Amino acid sequence: MAFENILVQNKGRIQYIIINRESKLNALNKFTLCELHEALTDAFKSSGVGGIIITGSGTKAFVAGADISEFADLDIKGGTDMARTGQSTVFDIIANGNKPVIAAINGFALGGGLELAMACHIRIAADSAKMGLPEVTLGLIPGYGGTQRLTQLVGRGKALELIMTADMLTAAEALSAGLVNHVVFQDNLLPKAEEIMNKILTRAPLALASAIKTVNDFGTECINGFETEIREFGKCFGTEDFKEGVSAFLEKRKAEFKGK
Repeated sequence: MAFENILVQNKGRIQYIIINRESKLNALNKFTLCELHEALTDAFKSSGVGGIIITGSGTKAFVAGADISEFADLDIKGGTDMARTGQSTVFDIIANGNKPVIAAINGFALGGGLELAMACHIRIAADSAKMGLPEVTLGLIPGYGGTQRLTQLVGRGKALELIMTADMLTAAEALSAGLVNHVVFQDNLLPKAEEIMNKILTRAPLALASAIKTVNDFGTECINGFETEIREFGKCFGTEDFKEGVSAFLEKRKAEFKGK
């Protein structure tokens, strides 16, 4: 399927989704978000896709924020609708997806770009990358889940400091804060993402989906994450993957999971 603002490339069971607006530092506009929604929905449904790596074109930016030109004429309702639509059609779809998603942060990840990375399950950054939520410099706050996901990742105090100062973190600082999982040289960024993804893809797909769901329920209002864990743990016993995993362990061989 051809897109204008993103590239979709398959490498074995890994699907790359690349934001391809390099001249605009890969900024997210409405059309790009629509294309991301379509690509992500297809990827999560496709039996040939085991996991997704999201990155940006070039080496300057992962995504350097939203397209601010689209904000100028919005009122309260327009801003509310923009945030609600973006969260439900892209950011929450990533976070709640049934397949692993890795953000390969190749440059600036600011505003909506950092929010996109935080919605992913794992974040790997090039050593030259910089990250931040500068929305208060525009009289705004993060609107695509940034206040919630940053707090979960780095804690309340650090999240408030970063949001209220609008300061950028270096990759090393982001690693120290727990915002990213790994920092590597730019040339090693995609190989590192693939290395981690390929290891994950040797595991049982249904168990991976259950793990994502259970971890996401941590701290969710009105949801007992422990009960989610118990329920998902029990469901695993009804899968063919569980039987294969136990058989392979007892027979001292590599498991061949089918996602059933």
